[in-house]
Amino acid sequence: MLRFLRRQSMRWLALLGICELMLLAMSLTLATYIRYAHNADELAEFTVHLPERSMVFASIIVIGMIALGQYQAHIRMTRFGLVARQVVAFVLGGILLAIGYYVVPQAYVGRGVLAIALLLGFILVLGIRLLFLQLVEVEALKRRVLILGAGHRAAQIHNQMRRRTDRRGFCVVGYVPRIDETVAVPEDHLIRTNLPLHVLVQRQQIDEVVVGVDDRRGHMPMDDLLECRQMGITITDLTSFFERESGRLQLTILDPSWLVFSGGFNATPLRQLSKRCFDLGAAALLLILCWPLMLLEALAIMIESGVGQPILYRQERVGAHGRTFLLLKFRSMRTDAERDGIARWAAKNDDRVTRVGRISRKLRVDELPQLWNVLKGDMSIVGPRPERPQFVADLATQIRYYSLRHCLKPGLAGWAQLSYPYGATVEEAAEKLKYDLFYVKNHNLLLDLLILIQTVEVVLFGRGAR
Repeated sequence: MLRFLRRQSMRWLALLGICELMLLAMSLTLATYIRYAHNADELAEFTVHLPERSMVFASIIVIGMIALGQYQAHIRMTRFGLVARQVVAFVLGGILLAIGYYVVPQAYVGRGVLAIALLLGFILVLGIRLLFLQLVEVEALKRRVLILGAGHRAAQIHNQMRRRTDRRGFCVVGYVPRIDETVAVPEDHLIRTNLPLHVLVQRQQIDEVVVGVDDRRGHMPMDDLLECRQMGITITDLTSFFERESGRLQLTILDPSWLVFSGGFNATPLRQLSKRCFDLGAAALLLILCWPLMLLEALAIMIESGVGQPILYRQERVGAHGRTFLLLKFRSMRTDAERDGIARWAAKNDDRVTRVGRISRKLRVDELPQLWNVLKGDMSIVGPRPERPQFVADLATQIRYYSLRHCLKPGLAGWAQLSYPYGATVEEAAEKLKYDLFYVKNHNLLLDLLILIQTVEVVLFGRGAR
């Protein structure tokens, strides 16, 4: 039974989402009966299509929680941070519901019912989240992982996945060193034994074996691994393990053959068509919603800089397959920001940024003109961040696989922008590349939608802005 639960641990976030969806739907149902308990006529009126109304209410609140990063597997926050994010998520959901009731009056449930439902839902969701946080830390419910190898490759797990949030779904039982392998893992984490691998796996109740030997030639116990597979044990390559558990590709252990033979890199005509349709629909919707904000931004720039000064800023960026295009942004720096012609990354508290620009950069308003680039086809709504040709030329010579990020159109939002702050050095660019390559390899319509929704959190909390 424990093995069954451990194997489901990667799906616990989905299970949490379903439970919260049901609790939220139940909240609206209970709120309706509480509000109209003494008025049979109104109760009969508002209980018509109540299941459908309850699911709409629950779905909107869950979307608000997704937008605030409440379903990110590796999110790190205090209990106060959890409550604060949930408050903002419910406020956002309440605003979306109010707009929805205005557009579709037939779905209206009444202000009293909505207020009671939001309060009940908040309490129930907070309760199950606190319980969930306790359960995911129970060692007995985590996947028990054995690392085959204890060299420099295997040590990446010990060095790069040390935090509790990094190991939320699994626990490392130990590292099994191979013959003639230089051990790079601390001695107290090693399992030195003469037992065959499949016997050790049975005794330690292992759920997954991660193959992380430095040199596979002649050092792979293939018969034992096959025996483990027949016992129902999952066998995973180290690179795939990193990709799955951390949401990024670990460049230091990345092998070109793994990139060639692994799944992903979906560039079929159907995927390209669906992505283009998603881009056009999302860009048009955002333009309709944000045009008043864009007008205010233009007026603010004009007031600060004076009439005749440029409002928009055009800059050459590298797009899909290395082709360059002119990117549009609201001007957030002084007009003489690069008068010497040398391209520079924006620094923290950069003195070239104007007062209006500082605010618009925090709120990402300066990025909104890029919707025109999306409509033109130069960019996508979701993709790697477009960089300047000077930076790309420099980074491509210093960071391996950097050019792979250009096999897709750059994006207005992206997985790397969600997962990592602004990168202004070669080292930070290399870290961000890990997330860009994860997206390039695994992009699909659902991931694009989730990234776009979670970008709301980036805007609200100003993460990564400079």
